[in-house]
Amino acid sequence: MARFEPAALPELLPVFYRRLFPHGAYGRWLGYGGVVKNYFQLREFSFTLRDDVYLRFQSFGSPQELERELQRTNPYKIDIGAVYSHRPNQHNTVHLGAFQPQEKELVFDIDMTDYDDVRTCCSSAEICSKCWTLMTIAVRIIDRALVEDLGMKHRLWVYSGRRGVHCWVCDDAVRKWSPALRAATVEYLTLVKGGAETVKKVNLSEPIHPFIRRSVSVVEKYFEAYALVGQDILGSPESWEKVLALVPEDIREPLQGEFPKKRDSVQRWELLKGRMERVRRAAAAGGKGTSCYADWEIMLQYCFPRLDINVSKGVGHLLKSPFSVHPKTGRISVPLDLQRLDQFNPFAVPTISSLCHELDAAGNDREQEDSRETEPKRRVRDYKKTSLAPYVRVFEQFVEEMERARRGELLRRSDLQGDF
Repeated sequence: MARFEPAALPELLPVFYRRLFPHGAYGRWLGYGGVVKNYFQLREFSFTLRDDVYLRFQSFGSPQELERELQRTNPYKIDIGAVYSHRPNQHNTVHLGAFQPQEKELVFDIDMTDYDDVRTCCSSAEICSKCWTLMTIAVRIIDRALVEDLGMKHRLWVYSGRRGVHCWVCDDAVRKWSPALRAATVEYLTLVKGGAETVKKVNLSEPIHPFIRRSVSVVEKYFEAYALVGQDILGSPESWEKVLALVPEDIREPLQGEFPKKRDSVQRWELLKGRMERVRRAAAAGGKGTSCYADWEIMLQYCFPRLDINVSKGVGHLLKSPFSVHPKTGRISVPLDLQRLDQFNPFAVPTISSLCHELDAAGNDREQEDSRETEPKRRVRDYKKTSLAPYVRVFEQFVEEMERARRGELLRRSDLQGDF
């Protein structure tokens, strides 16, 4: 893969916006079929330009106008905001208080830095293949809950380009949700609570909610390879004391004596887990003590998704657009294929440098192209020559599925009207 140099962005971005950015599907996504008049025109975009010049409240009359502006300004970053009561680029002409966000996708932002207290391989903005498993677990848990528990259909998951993932829930009804409903959803999806000074951040009590049980079963599939082998969370006295601090004292003390006799994290975990299961069996049989879920609490504290509530609850909050270029890594913010989520490798995501190199390698045949070919057709063939193609296809399939559902809903409504 061609090495990315941030200094090269000014010459690479014009190629990206002219020949690679999926303008067609992008406009169809944010236009939502034109069902609501002026929907696209009322949407806020923000651009971050060279030298950190930040432009808020950009809006455009059509996807084609947005495309022309992207090719003119070549932003380093694109953020998407709400659909407003008035055109965002005219917000200064509107009476104070009248300019208000009306609706927006429900969004989630999961950032690896929020797991720094439980990952040993990396910290801050760094990621590696070991800790990336946390993002896989997060997508699996949140997406299952959105669909099965909350009845949502149209979810677009996107790699941020550096150290996290974003989710856009695009259902028509959800886009109209109030900040209170959005905050309540995040609260439902939150189990890890407390700041740096809080030792025990997950506290379970009976009855255990089905969402928690299902989340534990997702974590269990990854826990041994990720936490016990990859992070080695019980590998040394220092690390296992951190884990045992989450266990009731009457169980902790015997384990402190037995852990040094075990060979590795896997054996120590089996010992702890077996002890907890015996306590639960005794409680269920009506014996002494109450049921205890310390093993589940540990798994959840180390692996459960950590959401930023402020990103999700604010209708006016902006979030980085899919297909943005990350200015530090050069990687593209690409949609995730949930069918192949376990195989996703953030380090294999195309960079703007690698894509331009692929275009050059494929592209001396451009000289023989039919000069009468339209620009959109040429651009479609351009991205298909590169490693961006499968990610654009995931995005197009997401948009097509939304459009199919919209057509089905319109047909259903017209049939109902015909019955009266």
